[in-house]
Amino acid sequence: QVQLVESGGGLVQAGGSLKLSCAASGLTFSSYSMGWFRQAPGKEREFVATINRNGGNTYYADAAKGRFTISRDNTNNSAYLQMNSLKPEDTAVYYCAAGRGGTSRYSFDYWGQGTQVTVSS
Repeated sequence: QVQLVESGGGLVQAGGSLKLSCAASGLTFSSYSMGWFRQAPGKEREFVATINRNGGNTYYADAAKGRFTISRDNTNNSAYLQMNSLKPEDTAVYYCAAGRGGTSRYSFDYWGQGTQVTVSS
């Protein structure tokens, strides 16, 4: 079965950095666009970033532009989200997803369990 497993979350001070990883198995990884979404308490799950199948195109939410970088390694079936200059408002559970791509959660078929990112002020 398809599994997406996120790691790399944690507690960091404002201005700090974290790199999230997403290890995929049970699917032909290079056939899927990958995305990162996040959900803060009491809020809807929101789009953060997406990368196409070969890694040649990326797209970011306004809140992530200039601070976050999405990447992938098709050899190792992994996707990443490098997050710099973190702010308290970035605090959320971060999810990776595999699917057709785009900014809608409904365009992604497979989801990980999420990893908590907490940014202290």
